[in-house]
Amino acid sequence: MKKYGLIGDPVKGSLSPALFKAAYGGKYPYDLVEGGDFEVSWQRFLDGYSAINVTAPFKELAYGRLLELAKAQPGKVTLSGPAGRMGATNLVVKDKDGLAAYNSDFTGIVVSVVEAFFPGITEEFIREYGESFYIKVHQFFRRNLEKLFKEEPVALVVGCGGAGKAAAVAAAELGFATAVMNRTHAKAVAFASEHPEYAFVADPFSDFKDAVKECNLLIYTLPVAVPQLQELSADDFVSDSGIRKVVLEANYRNPSFDEAALFKLASADAVYVPGKRWLLMQAITGYPMMTGQVPDIEAMSSVFG
Repeated sequence: MKKYGLIGDPVKGSLSPALFKAAYGGKYPYDLVEGGDFEVSWQRFLDGYSAINVTAPFKELAYGRLLELAKAQPGKVTLSGPAGRMGATNLVVKDKDGLAAYNSDFTGIVVSVVEAFFPGITEEFIREYGESFYIKVHQFFRRNLEKLFKEEPVALVVGCGGAGKAAAVAAAELGFATAVMNRTHAKAVAFASEHPEYAFVADPFSDFKDAVKECNLLIYTLPVAVPQLQELSADDFVSDSGIRKVVLEANYRNPSFDEAALFKLASADAVYVPGKRWLLMQAITGYPMMTGQVPDIEAMSSVFG
């Protein structure tokens, strides 16, 4: 019997089991495999699971292990492009050839962003294209980028942790000129220098207000609200392009955008994508990679009430 799960530490309180159960009507078991020892958790996956999600602090360790295996056993490991570009995987699948690594942080961001600019596209494309819908969503956005924006659109990604790196690569792959910003500026500079192909601009945090005002897409991935958020006004979220500014937040447990911030966004007619929506899109794009089956989106959405 196929069996799925999540490894990481901590994983208690994760919504993944509820989302997976809803996705497939409880057809498959989904376990939380908690523990701080990567080797133990990895072996448990190899011994008893068809596929696993991977969360902190194991995403880079899991990718490193698969990279080692790929070098030692050519043809036995598949590394997806997004996982390779970020050096991290949050989804590992046993397939007919061996093991495959994916990154649904990336695909979840891509679909979340495109959906914000083109509401309803997720359900429409799933009906038309099935489990590969997210690839078509990405392609659709790139084809329509110049029609949507008169000038090259700008994305600002705040935070250079795992989620921030995935967000920056996703924004760049969608066609945004992407700036990265971190409270420790050197970390943003290092990340930008590691990916010259994307021409990331490492903005200092002192430019936070101006950078928010100038961007078309803001992706906020820090785990806490920085004081600079409170200093923003509704005018900072007003779009100069004629297309509503999109603000996407990673944190779904303790959102940094409080009622006051959301009021400013609404006053500016900006689009806010909460962390729970991002989490849902990670699951909707990732679970088909794990199972080969399209999940029940309506049932998954009901997990959030």
